Amino acid sequence: MRLILAVAALAAAAPAVAALAPGAAAPDFTTRGATAGKVSGFHLKEALKKGPVVLYFFPAAFTPGCSAEARAFAQAIPEFKKAGATVVGMSADPVDVLADFSNKDCAGQFMVASAGPAVVSGYDVALGRPVPGKDGAPRIVTKRTSYVIAPDGKVSFVHDDMNPAEHVRLTLEAVRRLRSARS
Repeated sequence: MRLILAVAALAAAAPAVAALAPGAAAPDFTTRGATAGKVSGFHLKEALKKGPVVLYFFPAAFTPGCSAEARAFAQAIPEFKKAGATVVGMSADPVDVLADFSNKDCAGQFMVASAGPAVVSGYDVALGRPVPGKDGAPRIVTKRTSYVIAPDGKVSFVHDDMNPAEHVRLTLEAVRRLRSARS
């Protein structure tokens, strides 16, 4: 409960500005994540070889807005696949929490991966200062920011809004526009 309140307080105080504008080079990274509860690695550069990648950053697994957003992305995965895109949810949560989240709220439909400090900094998605985690140690929380990254590694679309309502629709539209432009 303390984490939910801290996230809500930071969200209210955080400006809605993403550092990476369309056309910027998306920072490459390697991390671990989970799909359907199974932990595996993720490397952005490798994923981009298959087509566009939607990286959607969210504050914390199992919070109301993040769960709703994950379920909405899970329902839309067939449309993202049809458009040739890979969806990856990103949070500063530990991989074991994300493995459970990937099974439950993501319905096993896409990977959720752990965003370490370098990724959070590179994509400028830190939501205020670190907050105390369950163990009392400082914990990074990310803003709700969605990026569509083109296969050439450039950001083609950014949606930076703490309200989860439009992230799926807007990123899917951006992926479709990107696909049309490449055809």
